[in-house]
Amino acid sequence: MRGKRGRLAGGVIALAACARVVPPAGGPTDLAPPVVIAAIPESVSVLQGFDGEVEFHFDEVVSEGGAPNFGLGTGDLEKLIVLSPSLAVPQVRWRRTRITVKPREGWRPNTVYRVELLPGVADLSANRTRAGRVITFTTGAPLPLLFLRGRVVDWSTRRPQPRGLVEAILLPDSLPYRALADSTGRFSLGPLPSGEYLVYGVLDQNNDFRMDRREAFDSVRIAAGRDSVGELWAFRHDSTPPRLGTVARHDSLTLQLTFSQSLNPFQRIPPESVEVRLLPDSTAVPVLAVLPKELFDSLYPPRPPAAADTSAAGRARADSLRADSLRRARADSLRADSIARAREAARIRIPGAEPERAPAARPDPLGPLLTRPATYDRLFVRLGERLRPGAAYVVTVHGVENLGRVAGSARGVGRMPEEAPPPARPDTGQARRR
Repeated sequence: MRGKRGRLAGGVIALAACARVVPPAGGPTDLAPPVVIAAIPESVSVLQGFDGEVEFHFDEVVSEGGAPNFGLGTGDLEKLIVLSPSLAVPQVRWRRTRITVKPREGWRPNTVYRVELLPGVADLSANRTRAGRVITFTTGAPLPLLFLRGRVVDWSTRRPQPRGLVEAILLPDSLPYRALADSTGRFSLGPLPSGEYLVYGVLDQNNDFRMDRREAFDSVRIAAGRDSVGELWAFRHDSTPPRLGTVARHDSLTLQLTFSQSLNPFQRIPPESVEVRLLPDSTAVPVLAVLPKELFDSLYPPRPPAAADTSAAGRARADSLRADSLRRARADSLRADSIARAREAARIRIPGAEPERAPAARPDPLGPLLTRPATYDRLFVRLGERLRPGAAYVVTVHGVENLGRVAGSARGVGRMPEEAPPPARPDTGQARRR
């Protein structure tokens, strides 16, 4: 009995070992990623009554991945295929040196299809492709010629969004064509059938190639004949107006209001839209201005420092500090000169050595864009009278808008901090008595 169990366990282990495809032992290490050597059908072609599979052929056996393709979009190969204009997860099959794709609902007649294989296909040595492949063909419709170009931007950071999801919906048929932006947020989606499009730029947080309800997005309508989408500034669309979170003291004449979401940066709230009342009597406090931080700092800069001490002792102290700073600057300069002379001497002693060059500054392709203002969630309310320490104020802001221009009234209460007691003076009587 024990012998039968041992042979059965050995057979199971052998079958499991045979089921895994691994590179052969020995030989040189494979460092080259797999290469797509053929794609079927031929791109930009008309195939009446097509009922086969789209195939990507590689120059070696590729890996199926650790997560199988069950039609849920979670398989390793399913994550690398974007099929349009279908929103369903396509049928993706691994066939050793091939990957085949077919829509789950079948090919529709007279339709332009776009099948994109994303970078990331691995071979048996875990080398991954860095470039993708796109096949575009029709099942009877005219050949597509339109390319939609633009950029996906995250409005919260004002930076281009790498691999941002782009979804172009052909109107009035509502056929969705999808693609991903490149590492700089730019995209060129096509070729597509001519017509009017509703184009979305989405921050696809869960990487499922679909726009979910809570994901940030922006949209623009593109008329027939146009191909420039421009910048899509994605942001969270909230159907509720902003709520007032905290009311705090900024300075003796200013309240700082913090809201539950970002506000519309194009909106300027007039002073009459804000009510400030002193509790418990609800006495109205005059409001002079309601501004975001940048405008507030430019119109109400902080007070200048106190006047310098012009006494003899103050002047002596200033002269001493100035002399110390000059000595430190002179020492730093001498140290820098000695380092430079030592490097020059080393270059002279080494024949053929080239002088050191400072690396050229490279422009940041993902730097902030300035075509739209920055978002903010704080407002500063300048008052016509000083805030009372320890008092409570109720603030109501009417008509405040979020980024989606949903407006409402926000209300909050804030209590001002108490003034700190003055420091106690030291008792000098005991020192005199001693």
